[in-house]
Amino acid sequence: MESKFLKILNKKNRSKIVCLTAYSKNIAKIIDNHSDIVLVGDFLGSVLYNYKSTKSVTIDMMIEHSKSVRKGVKKSLMVVDMPHNTYRNSNEALKNAKKIIQKTKCDAVKLEGGKKIYHMIKVLVKNKIPVMGHLGVLPQSAKSFKAKGKKLSERNNLLKDAKVLEELGVFSIVLECVESSLAKEITKNIRIPTIGIGASIHCDGQVLVTDDLIGLNPIKVRFVKRFANITKEINTAIVKYKNEVKNKKFPKKVNSF
Repeated sequence: MESKFLKILNKKNRSKIVCLTAYSKNIAKIIDNHSDIVLVGDFLGSVLYNYKSTKSVTIDMMIEHSKSVRKGVKKSLMVVDMPHNTYRNSNEALKNAKKIIQKTKCDAVKLEGGKKIYHMIKVLVKNKIPVMGHLGVLPQSAKSFKAKGKKLSERNNLLKDAKVLEELGVFSIVLECVESSLAKEITKNIRIPTIGIGASIHCDGQVLVTDDLIGLNPIKVRFVKRFANITKEINTAIVKYKNEVKNKKFPKKVNSF
């Protein structure tokens, strides 16, 4: 039987990879039917907890949400972000990656960075822990969210980092806010899939925060497209409920014991 990782790798240059985020069983169960990868991203800090950045997200928060997501994911490859300050050295990275996988039963972890986290990724792969890479804008350390790869030096460094991650054995790389032509070049020059977010159609796949694309999170950034307005639907349902309660139309006998 073809493994989930092999299925992802075999989509390179053949079929676009669909990746979406989930933070709970109910959402995970819905998107599992349509995604190749379900990511429990540390952006949950902003989406669910109103944090200004992902830096305040803890490993325990990631684990608890991931345990819920795991209950809804049957088909897709499940990846969990290792949060800020959980992989500052190789020993810490290995300890925390093992903890995440053991407690959540996820398939892989995701780390942000290239050459700077070389030794951390190396020890994880050596210990048979599947790793997804992440280059471009790195939310855990970024001071600004400007596109990466417009300067020649930046382009060269990102291309080198992608090669390094490939050689280390990561199974795919998220490219966040990477300039389009560079995203295309990186995708062409490595054998593993690239997953873009604000990095053009040239990537092997795309990822978006589910709350953003369904209109639950009122974010306005260039790389997000709203495919639905679930906030409006929720509001409509709650207004109907409120009116029925006030007008004594709910609950009826069928809703009571």
